[in-house]
Amino acid sequence: MAIAIEHHQKNMPTAIARALHEANVSMNDIDGVAFTRGPGMAGCLAVAANAGRGIAAATNKPIVGVHHMQAHALTSLLTESDPPKFPFLTLLVSGGHTLLLLAYSPTKFKILATTVDSAIGQAIDSVARLLKLSWHDEHGNLIGAGAALERLAASSPPPGVSVPTIKPFPVAFPNLLSFSFAGPKGEVNRMLGKLPPDAVEKDEGLRIAIARGFQEAAVAQLEEKVKLALRWCDKRGVKVNGLVASGGVASNMYLRERLTLALRENPEDPIPLICPPPHLCTDNAVMVGWAGLYRFLAKDHDPFDIDLKPTWSLEDLSSEDVTPSG
Repeated sequence: MAIAIEHHQKNMPTAIARALHEANVSMNDIDGVAFTRGPGMAGCLAVAANAGRGIAAATNKPIVGVHHMQAHALTSLLTESDPPKFPFLTLLVSGGHTLLLLAYSPTKFKILATTVDSAIGQAIDSVARLLKLSWHDEHGNLIGAGAALERLAASSPPPGVSVPTIKPFPVAFPNLLSFSFAGPKGEVNRMLGKLPPDAVEKDEGLRIAIARGFQEAAVAQLEEKVKLALRWCDKRGVKVNGLVASGGVASNMYLRERLTLALRENPEDPIPLICPPPHLCTDNAVMVGWAGLYRFLAKDHDPFDIDLKPTWSLEDLSSEDVTPSG
């Protein structure tokens, strides 16, 4: 956590200066400042909040504290030429969160499923480390654990190397609206624990097989829970107008393909899959500014001494005074 806070503090001034430069605006052109109020690591939240408060106080501008998950959920309302109509399902999959939500409005959400242990992104990071993957591409650019694992799973083995068949990983909590990714991650650990320490580095075919097995199990779990959520909504007479997949893991193309097929199972009433562009799936300032815009337009601002919320349920938003205009 200390390293994350240090990097936030180090990069904040440069990020602010770059944002102003690329937008070709000055501080005088800014109408307000939105920042992530929670949930998240308290120290990192404080860095952004203090920067936002400082800018707002120095320029006499209003501030709005935004819910991290709300920002992810609403990104598609900005990025899509034909944005989804409420209510819609939202699958939030990232390093810190795995949530399946029913969005009734910009501020009213019902949590249908969450993880009982690891978030999917955490599990992906762990498996990438276990498989000793480089988080950089062939040009040395940082791509992250998720992209590295996805690339390996989609790759073909070198000439003369075969990909062994491994036993399919079990899907956690079948027929229940609940996620668990400790199981697939533990399965990889158990498989590698039976092998020599350097086996995964020497056998590229085995490494590909494990990457594919884990990815298929993780995505199958997401797919199954989405289907269960659709049934839950159907039984209660809720007409779902789309599935929005957001968060860093939503940039995974295999996940997008599987979700698209799942949503087309009823050809008479297919449900569209809506995903932000990959570069807006990960945490970004665009989504926070967009989520804050609703409240700026409603002139619903926060005081400078607003408290941060490292733990903050998305369902609590509807009980707070955050009603958007229009």
